[in-house]
Amino acid sequence: MKELIDRLMAQGLTEQQALKAIEVVKDFAKEKFPVFAGAIEKMFDKYKPRDEDDFLDG
Repeated sequence: MKELIDRLMAQGLTEQQALKAIEVVKDFAKEKFPVFAGAIEKMFDKYKPRDEDDFLDG
């Protein structure tokens, strides 16, 4: 996911814009291919940034 974010940022998007673009693509793919929605969600979740040091999530 970092590589994709970096590529989008190299094209002039901010990090927030890049993350939003990825979210839009994910949602679009899930709508167009509902049979694969679970797999698409898992694929994107696997690579999304995590706040591992966030003590409020535990």
